[in-house]
Amino acid sequence: MERYVSIEEIGDGTGGTVYKAINLQTSEVVAVKKMKRKYYDWEECINLREVKSLRKMNHPNIIKLKEIVRENNELFFIFEYMEHNLYHIIRERQRRPFTEEEIRGFMSQLLQGIVHMHRSEYFHRDLKPENLLVTDDTLKIADFGLAREVSSAPPFTDYVSTRWYRAPEVLLQSSSYTPAIDMWAVGAILAELFTLCPLFPGESEIDQLHKIRCVLGTPDWTLFSDARNVAQLMNIRYSEVMRPVNLADLIPNASLEAINLIKQLCSWDPLRRPTADECLQHPFFYANTWIPRPLADPLPLKIDSRGPQPNLELNLWDFGGKKDDCFLGLTLAVNPSGSNIEMVGKAGNITQDLLFCSDNEDKAQQSVFWSLFPPDPHGIQAPVESSLSLAFSNTIPHSTMGVPQSTGFRMPSLQPNFLTHVPSPSAAGSLSLTHS
Repeated sequence: MERYVSIEEIGDGTGGTVYKAINLQTSEVVAVKKMKRKYYDWEECINLREVKSLRKMNHPNIIKLKEIVRENNELFFIFEYMEHNLYHIIRERQRRPFTEEEIRGFMSQLLQGIVHMHRSEYFHRDLKPENLLVTDDTLKIADFGLAREVSSAPPFTDYVSTRWYRAPEVLLQSSSYTPAIDMWAVGAILAELFTLCPLFPGESEIDQLHKIRCVLGTPDWTLFSDARNVAQLMNIRYSEVMRPVNLADLIPNASLEAINLIKQLCSWDPLRRPTADECLQHPFFYANTWIPRPLADPLPLKIDSRGPQPNLELNLWDFGGKKDDCFLGLTLAVNPSGSNIEMVGKAGNITQDLLFCSDNEDKAQQSVFWSLFPPDPHGIQAPVESSLSLAFSNTIPHSTMGVPQSTGFRMPSLQPNFLTHVPSPSAAGSLSLTHS
């Protein structure tokens, strides 16, 4: 350890003390974790779970173990240095809450690290803000001292993770648990990033279960048939039945997508919690996503007011005409208003509401039209009355399966953001894309 000079102590835990240090040979700043117990055999050192797990995992969102040193029966882990942990960042942001975009960035990195960890057949068992290290908005999972192989045989350790982030099955000492306990912790951390305070701040294990019940309501206790903490189970089971609270009231600054994800992660039933992979596909991570390609005709066309108006269609219903065919016809089109269209509501000369066919009872194709162009504040009409058409078609005359016919309806004007930038078509013509 002569190569390293300690600068300051930056953390102290049950397993060891962490120092900020500098490598005299390379001038690199590192974090040195000095283990508190003595190690008299090198084989014992390399078989430590923290060592085995970190040697197996290599990911941008998991802390890197650079070196292991055993000297005078003392064991040192040399890690890459990270400037902050998420706990300290949360404490510093009490007057300036995180934006949802910042939260999305942290959670995306955390989940990507967990995906790699679980695929590497390990689960962490001690996820909490203190063990999430941050430098320049880059987040890494650290402290794998309680990590365990997914394939490990039960019974598992009763005490894992800090109480506030401990899953109910662990609190009730279930004889077995799964990586779903990591996902419970992810849900608690996500909620805390919005509120800047823990979601379940229990003062004891009994109080922890009570606080969870106050938020999530009384669970189905048959979920914990293998629980060994019978005293706590019976104490809560026969107490007053509680209904779940509205999480949106507890976390008013969170979007509906964020609330939905927290509800899924903080589920009493471990089987109902999504995996890290599934979380990354949740709508929370796709909020405000911009469609970069404009919905415009790439071909320059001329407008001829005397000729037919442009009709851009994407047909997904060109199936065969055999008797046993069963299909759903779907047409997405930019279509001008026609003779069989009833217009519902106008602003100036531009249609603002949904349009629908009013006399198509006997027609195979039925359409709904939606204006693509907002009203011009100066009352200038667009050169073409274009609309978005969604059509469901039944074109097979002898199909054995009945397809219900659509009916007319009215809806208020809707104008999504990605449609407001569509340029007006500049010429007459027709482009049809058909998938068979």
